[in-house]
This record gives sequence, C-alpha cells and structure tokens, in this order.
Amino acid sequence: MSGSDHHFPDDLADDFVYGIHTAERVIAEAPGRVRTLWIQKGLKNKRIGELIEAARNAGLRVEFTDRRSLDAKAAGAHQGVVVDCHAVALAPEDDLVARYAGFGPAPLILALDGVLDPRNLGACLRSAEAAGVDAVLLPKRRSAPLNAAARKTASGAAEALFLVSVTNLVRRLEWLKDQGAWVVGAAGDTAGENGASWSGVDLVRPTVLVVGGEERGLKALTRKTCDELVAIPMQGQVKSLNVSVAAGILLFEAVRQRLATVATPP
Repeated sequence: MSGSDHHFPDDLADDFVYGIHTAERVIAEAPGRVRTLWIQKGLKNKRIGELIEAARNAGLRVEFTDRRSLDAKAAGAHQGVVVDCHAVALAPEDDLVARYAGFGPAPLILALDGVLDPRNLGACLRSAEAAGVDAVLLPKRRSAPLNAAARKTASGAAEALFLVSVTNLVRRLEWLKDQGAWVVGAAGDTAGENGASWSGVDLVRPTVLVVGGEERGLKALTRKTCDELVAIPMQGQVKSLNVSVAAGILLFEAVRQRLATVATPP
C-alpha cells in the first residue's frame, strides 16, 4: 500500500470531516490538510485528550465550541469532533504512470465504474485500504463525490489511499493491461454462464479488480475490456450484492490467495 501522497493546494475549498476515528487518521496521515480541529465544549475522555494532544504536537489549531455549532457543520453525526480541512485532492493519472513500477511485482488495484452513492464509495475505500491496495481508480464523470459522508464511511481510508482521478476508465484499463495487469470485472449476471467463480480466478498476479455501479453494474465497454468476469453466486432470494460488499469479498479473496502463496514453500 502506498500511503498518503495527496497534494493539497491552498486554493482548495474548505471541507469538514467528522468523527473521532476519521479525525485521528486525518491528523496522522495528512496534517497539511487540517485548518482547525473543533472539539465540543465540556467533552472529556481519553481519546479526545489524545486527539487534542496529537493535533497540538502537529502544530494544528484547536478550538472549542458548542454542540449546536458542530451539528450545523456535520448534521449531528460528529461524536463531538469536527475537522475543518481542505478537500481531498485526487492524484492525476500521470502520477499513476510515474509510480506504477514502484508498486512491486504484483500490484493490486481497485477500479470503481459508476459507483454513485457516497457511502458505497466510502465503504469500498475502507475495504481497499484494509486489503492494502496500491491504488483506487475513480472516474471523473458518473462517480460519487468524495465528500464528508464518503469519508465518514471510509473511516480514514480516503486519507491513506492513493486515489487516482481517471478521465477514461477503459483507456486506463487498457494501459494497465499493457503493463501486464490482469483486469477482473465483477459481474453477478455471469453466474452459471461464462463467469468464473469469485474464488476460482487467479488474483495473485498483477490484478485490477473492477466493480460497477449500484443500478447497472459494469458498463458495456468496461465489461468488454476486462480479461475475465467473475460472479459471486447468490444462495438466497436476493439476486445481487451491494457493490461495497462485492468489492470487499473480491479484495479479501486476493489477500487470501496472496497470503497462501507466501505461506506455501516453493
């Protein structure tokens, strides 16, 4: 996993992130984004104290205010903590090109094709960070904004991941294939047809996992570009999984396979 390498220009619009865990991650991973840490007056516990100490050690401004003010910034879901910061800046595609060789012999990349719900985006990012992916590709168009709701759901993952803004996802997937990556698309409608089992595809090699949007799944051109389509068979009445759940299953199948390969002597 690459860690946080975002650039945060001074002219980015202000933004708010909230919740104790998310605030901890922002201060630890990207203190240059932080303008002010707001704490609810009278709120005292160990984690709050450690958060304030971390902010002050990083030279950040800490202010105390009433709950009503924090509610206005974060719709009441803040746990008494709001961080006023610059919005997350996604890396340009040139950065992906420059850094790809440094990902190692078997990169693991997640590409989101038309995920529109910010909370689904956040959940995908949380799974991606936990699985140690090298990069996440986010299309510039028809993609959920990386707003406060997305980052809250991501629980700090957005600040730790290498997030790349992609103008043309299909073109970027073709480029990754030229670099030797195997592009695997999640397509539940292939179950029982020409789709491989989610646990039967080789995810040890350089891999790009592509998951589609909430309503229509993978776009037609994206499907055509994939080297392989995989399905997660449904055993009950529900015919498909939430996109973030499907992403998590596939990412951790890749983790399982890679750990098994490391543990198995040659």
